[in-house]
Amino acid sequence: MASASSTLSSSASDTLTAIDVARGVSRMLLRHDYTAMAEVPLSDGRRADLMALDSRGRIIIVEIKVSRADMLGDCKWTDYLAHCDRFFWAVPAGFDTAPLDSEAFLPDRAGVIVADQYDAAILREARSEPIAAATRKKCTLAFGRRAARRLLGTIDPDVDTGF
Repeated sequence: MASASSTLSSSASDTLTAIDVARGVSRMLLRHDYTAMAEVPLSDGRRADLMALDSRGRIIIVEIKVSRADMLGDCKWTDYLAHCDRFFWAVPAGFDTAPLDSEAFLPDRAGVIVADQYDAAILREARSEPIAAATRKKCTLAFGRRAARRLLGTIDPDVDTGF
């Protein structure tokens, strides 16, 4: 994906929630042929805020931060790297992204997206690090099965989808 020019509002970031950011990021990813799903459990017990797949099976994980304290206190995010080809941080429009440039946040590996509830823009592209074929298959199958269970739950709210 190429970086997009920002047309996002510069409203205060504290008015946007993680759901708002997820919506804007999901819309932007869809324009780039990535279909996203929120709150995706991973095989190591972690849960990705957003996981997205494209038609070639490439996987992106997006970690959403709407609070500086949450961003600075996150020690688990590097666990996500084993489950995706590219990793992005997503923050609300107006959020101070300066800490994401420090070595602790692997700026040479992790991208940065700024979003509002309507759209998103890539501030820094994420480097692609292809995951192993077996890991890709496991992640893709889990993603598809979870998506199908969620869809089934919307069609039949009384069905036990197993989660």
